[in-house]
Amino acid sequence: MRRNHSTTPRSPRILGSLLLLAAAGVFTLGTAPAAPAATTAAAPTPLDQVVPAPASVKPAGTPYRITRTSSVRVDGSAEVRRIGAYLTGILRPSTGYPLPLTDHGTGGISLHLAQGDYGAEGYRLHSDAGGVTITASAPAGLFHGVQTLRQLLPPAVEEKTVQPGPWQVAGGTVEDRPRYSYRGAMLDVSRHFFGVAQVKRYIDQLALYKINELHLHLSDDQGWRIAVDSWPRLATYGGSTEVGGGAGGSYTKADYREIVSYAASRYLEVVPEIDMPGHSNAALASYAELNCNGTAPPLYTGTEVGFSSLCVPKQVTYDFVDDVVRELAALTPGRYLHIGGDEAHSTSHADYVTFMDRVQPIVAKYGKTVIGWHQLTGAHPAQGALAQYWGLDRTSAADKAQVVKAAQNGTGLILSPADRVYLDMKYTKDTKLGLDWAGLVEVERSYDWNPGAYLPGAPDSAIRGVEAPLWSETLTTSADLDYMAFPRLPGAAELGWSPAATHDWDTYKVRLAAQAPRWDALGITYYRSPQVPWPTS
Repeated sequence: MRRNHSTTPRSPRILGSLLLLAAAGVFTLGTAPAAPAATTAAAPTPLDQVVPAPASVKPAGTPYRITRTSSVRVDGSAEVRRIGAYLTGILRPSTGYPLPLTDHGTGGISLHLAQGDYGAEGYRLHSDAGGVTITASAPAGLFHGVQTLRQLLPPAVEEKTVQPGPWQVAGGTVEDRPRYSYRGAMLDVSRHFFGVAQVKRYIDQLALYKINELHLHLSDDQGWRIAVDSWPRLATYGGSTEVGGGAGGSYTKADYREIVSYAASRYLEVVPEIDMPGHSNAALASYAELNCNGTAPPLYTGTEVGFSSLCVPKQVTYDFVDDVVRELAALTPGRYLHIGGDEAHSTSHADYVTFMDRVQPIVAKYGKTVIGWHQLTGAHPAQGALAQYWGLDRTSAADKAQVVKAAQNGTGLILSPADRVYLDMKYTKDTKLGLDWAGLVEVERSYDWNPGAYLPGAPDSAIRGVEAPLWSETLTTSADLDYMAFPRLPGAAELGWSPAATHDWDTYKVRLAAQAPRWDALGITYYRSPQVPWPTS
């Protein structure tokens, strides 16, 4: 999954912060349409030019124009009101309009919960001269509809100071729902530690593209990043360093709860990962008894993999796992707990199977569903478990067959092929940041594959979704995260959300290019791939 690579970190650029407020619910902007301007206004963004591509788009009628008299109308529920507040938090600074939040009146922007064939996350957005209405059967759908509305407005809507406008939304109807229920992004906070504010910033970026799972890689050889009361040295000692020997860091339980709460306000579920039995040197260094020889190794700040292993025969290992899972599960309202399981090269196959057979029931005992890297399929995946496939196009047929067989037997799959959606892979040989063990992954290669056909023989029902991991061996700042995630992250999001019939590189790259001014407004540093026809002005 990860290989050693030496590189020179890229100098960070000064970042603008994302302007986003807590939100949830349904809303409507309400006001009468403004009279036509005397001068010709820029044409509104076409309904089909957003990312991810909507399921259905029907342009029709006159655009709606947000003006000083517009309002945002919401249903009476607290959740919808929160989403409305989130929307006004984006719109007010850039438009300069008051945009009152109200539960009465007509017109404007309206967020509305109603029964319908929307699913858990789908929505309908209708725009005409009288207003914009977003309708969904659940708050998550309203929130995703708000992200579409953001992209239909000029990129300057993301600015924190008043911009000239005009603020038009093209006329017509978008009906939309996701292809896959699991649309994830992983952030490795173990190789280099990223603080709460940095994680929140990434969450806001994920939310813009309708990603709904944040996988946090909380432990590895180089650092343990979450406080565990029953094993306090994990964080205080095991979390005291990182790749290259920096100070590292860890989240208190309050920090972690803050991240979970913030993610929930953007309708992302946090998936915590404790990587076991390998990738465990930070834990082994913290507690000697976890080692078979009873001797703690030194802390590790390099980038090699596969050398560490919890001691499978010892009962204390399972006492340790039980305590860690119990405390982490109590902090995590989401459905999943990731147990790692990759690159356990220092664990015999028999021990690996024994370990997984004992650990998976512990996860179930505390009410969580197991996720493991796809090596889990070489053991006995628990009923309902998900396997995260990170193999390559060149991965052996035997390894792929093992994963496919597990899928045929009921194990769900999350697809994260490293030579497609590992966001830490170099774009080109000249990219200063990133690794290249899985190959060079330019934007077209990252986007141009079909999750439903990637592993022939795996049932459609087994493919739960797509996840784009971002490993941090070479990444130390938020600017670094931006540069590796953008412009590839939106493509991974589209693979997870949009119908397969919409996937076309030639049309996608045009929609992707149009995102650049929005990233500029949000202060997102991105790689200007020569494969994408970026705006020249």
